[in-house]
Amino acid sequence: MKDKRRLISVIVLNEHGVLSRIVGLFSGRGYNIDSLTVAPVPNTEFSRVSIVTSGDVKVFEQIVKQLYKLIPIYKVIEDGEFVEKEMALVKISLLENLSGLDAVLKSYNGSVANSNDEILIVMACDDSLRIDSFVKTMKKYNPIDIVRSGSVIMEM
Repeated sequence: MKDKRRLISVIVLNEHGVLSRIVGLFSGRGYNIDSLTVAPVPNTEFSRVSIVTSGDVKVFEQIVKQLYKLIPIYKVIEDGEFVEKEMALVKISLLENLSGLDAVLKSYNGSVANSNDEILIVMACDDSLRIDSFVKTMKKYNPIDIVRSGSVIMEM
């Protein structure tokens, strides 16, 4: 059976050791995590763990069942419609030819994040596939460095 890209959102009690248990659950079954982000849920004692992975349906079902058995898990959302966003930061030398950069930034929900007399750091925030395209497009500006965030997901 073909591996399928999967999104999962886990609401956990915000305490030490929770993330290592989740990661251990995935790695113990040989299941790769493509993206992992964690942030506190405002005004609560919980955190949201956003996981992007891909793999076999049966293995994924086992992981979801095991997640429910972990003590500090409050809620696991693994089906339904999600909004997914990712961010990329790209550092470019100001000595590069930057013509067309403004149009690129506009087309990828991008902007200038910071600059000094030597470098320009631009950012874009969009879905994962569009960030892939943004990063490929930015290669023509000979980036000094590129950093991508993990996906942040929220169920509809």
